[in-house]
Amino acid sequence: MGSITPCLWFDGKAEEAAELYTSVVRNSRIVNVSRTGPSDSDPALTVSFELDGQPFVGLNGGPQFSFTEAVSFQISCSDQAEVDQYWSALTDGGEESRCGWLKDRYGVSWQIIPAVLASLIGGPDAEGAQRAVAVMLGMQKLDIAALEAAYRGD
Repeated sequence: MGSITPCLWFDGKAEEAAELYTSVVRNSRIVNVSRTGPSDSDPALTVSFELDGQPFVGLNGGPQFSFTEAVSFQISCSDQAEVDQYWSALTDGGEESRCGWLKDRYGVSWQIIPAVLASLIGGPDAEGAQRAVAVMLGMQKLDIAALEAAYRGD
C-alpha cells in the first residue's frame, strides 16, 4: 500500500509554516521546496516536510480555502514541560481553545495532549474518569497535575 501524505493548503505561507512546524516538532525537517521560478527567492509553490517522520506537503494554493477545526493534528506529550513547549510555540500568533485544542497563526488546528490523558479520562475508576473529564472541560492548555488530582479525587 502507498503512503498517505497530508497536503495543507496555505495562502502564500506554506514555507513559513513549514519552517515553524519543523522548528517546533522534534525529528523534523524540510525535505524540498518547489518554487514558482528558477531563483531561490521566487515564492514557494509546494514545500515537502516531515514532522517527527510523518511526511506533509504545504501548497500555496491561494485564498480560496481555509482551515477549520474539522481536521486537527494531535501531539502526544510525555510531560507538562513538553505540553507547555508545544502550547507556547503554536499559540504564538494563534489562538487558544478548550480541552488542549488550539489554532496556530496559519489557522491549523492542533491538539496538545499529554500521553497520560487516556488513562485518566478512560481509566478503570469511572468516577475518577468523570472528575478528570469535568476538570479537562474547564481547561484550555491541559494541566497534567490538575487532571491527575481530579482523577484521584484530591
